[in-house]
Amino acid sequence: MIISASRRTDIPAFYTPWFMNRVREGFLLTRNPFNAHQIKRISLSPNDVDLFVFWTRNPHMLMRHLPELNQRGYQYYFQYTITGYPKALESNVPNPNKAIRTFKELSDQLGADKVIWRYDPILLCNIVDINEHKRLFHKIAHLLTGKTKKVVISFADLYEKTDRNLNKIEALNYTDIIKQPDTLLELVHYMHQVASSVDMEIESCAEEVDVSQAGVQHGKCIDDQLIKNVFGIHLDAQKDSGQREACGCIKSIDIGSYNTCLHGCSYCYATYSQNSVQKNKQKHDSKSPFLIGGIEGIDPHLLIPEEQIIQGNLF
Repeated sequence: MIISASRRTDIPAFYTPWFMNRVREGFLLTRNPFNAHQIKRISLSPNDVDLFVFWTRNPHMLMRHLPELNQRGYQYYFQYTITGYPKALESNVPNPNKAIRTFKELSDQLGADKVIWRYDPILLCNIVDINEHKRLFHKIAHLLTGKTKKVVISFADLYEKTDRNLNKIEALNYTDIIKQPDTLLELVHYMHQVASSVDMEIESCAEEVDVSQAGVQHGKCIDDQLIKNVFGIHLDAQKDSGQREACGCIKSIDIGSYNTCLHGCSYCYATYSQNSVQKNKQKHDSKSPFLIGGIEGIDPHLLIPEEQIIQGNLF
């Protein structure tokens, strides 16, 4: 079983105490994001977890706990986003220089093959035009030289909720780069050249648009081949049916919740409103088996520690 932590929120940045409490308890509870009454218990026993995949913009809080994860027998790798966009788009992310320093520290701790740089999503707008994207990508890539073996790119999905959040930014003019194929291919070709120059593989993430003519192939963020090569773990390569059609990731269980990330990225598909984020943050209890909310009304059998279940003492 692969645990995704998480596409829906930044657990390392904001919820590390909760995550480590759940690791020590050996289980957690999640709610179906479309049916809050549907609850699932997920074992975090090292016998059940093949791998954690951490998605983050700031792993600093979690890094101090990595020796404990190692001691408990867990394996993991990081999908680490650094874009360098202005505060108007990313109001609460770490300064890019600080993020790069942390990336390097993490890479030195784990190895370059276990920390993947994400330059995503690519939002084309008047404050980050194509030339600015080229500048940012070039600068970050060169600063991360030798600290990662792969960079992943994707393009902003302009859902209704995303448009609503972006339209709140004063004087922002943005466009869907997917609808500008010449501009898109020019940028991707440039990124491919830069990545190649610093010995980074470059792949796209969950994209229907074909950018292979610019030298970039579709990738898998949760990648069975990477897991096999880096960790020696052989997994079923079945596509995750819960992800978008264009997503190549293999199956995983996501333990995050929507509307809980505090980075304030206005283009984020997982955050519908900042008001909801603040309300959910107030409901967070680091000692609860749920990321958001408590255990009132929950079947008590769901709360039995994992070691008691393993010992056959469930009832």
